Amino acid sequence: MRFPEGFTWGTATSAYQIEGGHDADGKGPSIWDAFCQVPGRVAEGDTGQLACDHYHRFREDVALMASLGLKAYRFSISWPRVMPTGRLEKGSIKREGIRFYSDLIDALLEHGIEPWVTLYHWDLPLALQTERDGWLNPEIADDFEAYARLCFEEFGDRVKHWITFNEPWVVTILGYGQGVFAPGRESNVEPYIAGHHILRSHAKAVQCYRSEFEHQGGKIGITNNCDWREPLTDRPEDHEAAERALLFYLGWFADPVFKTGDYPEVMRERVGDRLPEFTDEERRSLLGSSDFFGLNHYTTMFAAGASKDGAEQSVYGNGGISEDQEVDLSVDPEWELTEFKWAVVPWGCRKLLKWIADRYGSPAIYITENGCAMDDVVLPDGTVDDQDRLSFYRGYLEACHQAIGDGVDLRGYFAWSLMDNFEWASGYKFRFGLVHVDRQTLKRTPKSSALWYSDVVRANELQGEAPSRCLG
Repeated sequence: MRFPEGFTWGTATSAYQIEGGHDADGKGPSIWDAFCQVPGRVAEGDTGQLACDHYHRFREDVALMASLGLKAYRFSISWPRVMPTGRLEKGSIKREGIRFYSDLIDALLEHGIEPWVTLYHWDLPLALQTERDGWLNPEIADDFEAYARLCFEEFGDRVKHWITFNEPWVVTILGYGQGVFAPGRESNVEPYIAGHHILRSHAKAVQCYRSEFEHQGGKIGITNNCDWREPLTDRPEDHEAAERALLFYLGWFADPVFKTGDYPEVMRERVGDRLPEFTDEERRSLLGSSDFFGLNHYTTMFAAGASKDGAEQSVYGNGGISEDQEVDLSVDPEWELTEFKWAVVPWGCRKLLKWIADRYGSPAIYITENGCAMDDVVLPDGTVDDQDRLSFYRGYLEACHQAIGDGVDLRGYFAWSLMDNFEWASGYKFRFGLVHVDRQTLKRTPKSSALWYSDVVRANELQGEAPSRCLG
């Protein structure tokens, strides 16, 4: 199973999950630094203060990537590391933070690894939250634009792929709706306000890049997360529920950018005046404001018209405010589950890719995250023979290959994650990495899946038959 020539193969991480150095060289606190200090918020009281110590060991990590033959690396910049207060004020830029990312980018390029940079992966400067209500404040769009401009100025001569936001759904629903992620707020109104200003911020950053930095010759886009929703039965109400769930989940942030410049009509109908309005100028700036479709995908669930008590909604959560959707979600008890209790359903990935292609006019798609947490058994020599993770990747890459055969313009795949790291509210309990990180010594050891994945990358860069260890 060979992928198209030029297909991008890489892995992904985020700043707070791996960097550590939480206050090194003048870095300001983020909302996750504060959230982790609240008792009971994070499993076993874990924090990202040290994480994988990537801030001090990045050269070792880049050398590891190179040894695996990786061709691309997606990472995020910590906004408070380069701009501690989150605002462009006198003396507000930390040159030490700028130097760290500049050195990281140079190290990647020296090893032939293409940097893909995410501007926002959830670690908002704490000052913006405590002093200005974070993503609830309309003025944050100007702050984000100033931060983005700084990054374009400092790194854009070498970075050719930018992602403005990672998973706005998580920021809004888990951070402002359910309160299980930073900043820990609970509301059925605030998620829509926060999401609105995230989209406005995205549009401003893209306008800035295209108007002031076009000469850099790069691409810029946004990454959304979405799991597939399969109708539970052939009943029309279940098909309608599945489509409605996808629109509240992915359409919420994708329709304004890729289709209409506005939210899906079903959201307007059901959310009413809790859903903010874009100005005509904002609609124009949003539509077409992404050069590619970034997708993070992990699992699949069945969708059905909601039962009266809505019990399944509270059990499984939803891609939006559940009471606004009226969708019940469930899983097949026969499906294999990861340690994270997410179902392994490769065919759902194929269906979702086709749905995106059909709804949004066949955009260039990059899977910017896909992976699984498994119960890694460490052998005496420190290695992990993770056959379950191997099976996961094999199944999902086969589904990706099939989607390309269906006519989907899929151009890249980033495995989540490079190494075991801080998994947000779950702390260090779950391990998504291709590389095992010993929590005592922080020693990195590639797992079997990492070696297999590197073989896949290399095989798809060569002519002729792929090695037997690869997809086939």
